[in-house]
Amino acid sequence: MAALQPFGCGVGARSLPSFEGLRLAPPTTRTSSSYSSSSSSVGTLGLGLKRRSLPALVVKAATVIAPKYSSIKPLGDRVLVKIKSSEEKTSGGILLPTTAQSKPQGGEIVAVGEGKTIGKKEINISVEVGKQVIYSKYAGTELEFNGSKHLLLKEDDIMGILDTDDIKDLKPLNDRVLIKVAEAEEKTAGGLLLTEATKDKPSIGTVIAVGPGPLDQEGNRRALKISPGSTVMYSKYAGSEFKGADGADYIVLKASDVMAVLAAS
Repeated sequence: MAALQPFGCGVGARSLPSFEGLRLAPPTTRTSSSYSSSSSSVGTLGLGLKRRSLPALVVKAATVIAPKYSSIKPLGDRVLVKIKSSEEKTSGGILLPTTAQSKPQGGEIVAVGEGKTIGKKEINISVEVGKQVIYSKYAGTELEFNGSKHLLLKEDDIMGILDTDDIKDLKPLNDRVLIKVAEAEEKTAGGLLLTEATKDKPSIGTVIAVGPGPLDQEGNRRALKISPGSTVMYSKYAGSEFKGADGADYIVLKASDVMAVLAAS
């Protein structure tokens, strides 16, 4: 799938991952209800911190599941994802040190819970075992199981299903929206050319696909009021960014982060 990059204290310009055969590109600026060892394996952002007087950062290692346990069965609305391995080489074939490898943000569903109950309605998990998905950056609990990295997370943390190598083919879930980001302006209003460093990062784009909508208090789907093809403005620091196979920038975010629909005069 793609590559992404999380935010951190003192982060510089945000970098964008690339979807190239479900591989992470080097940055520029996670129907059976249990899982055993025999499943196939199935991108994201680097963290940059400036040197400054900050309290020590605590990195939590993945929970290691002992070999005596042969399966994991998620409960409720949780799912188990086998994480896609970090890309170990750049697109040019250069080996990357561990510190330079991007953290994956995609993988294969290998087990699902029984779902949840809203009101009197039982809601089943909407993703099936075997589907390739992308999920929120900091979601879930990491596990080491049968020699592979896994993520145990809630269904709502899954942003969408991606059956191809290109982010533009993403099928958003729930209240998620896929947007193609507009290109940054090359000139100021007065006609001055802008350098890459002075171009404003756009928070405007075209809606490519929308999810089926969130569940209401009675367990019914409420369709989103945003439709594909609309030009929208969204919150500047919302969502997760990806680079498409066409070289364009895409972002996946919640519908509530879309602030307005724009119309040309």
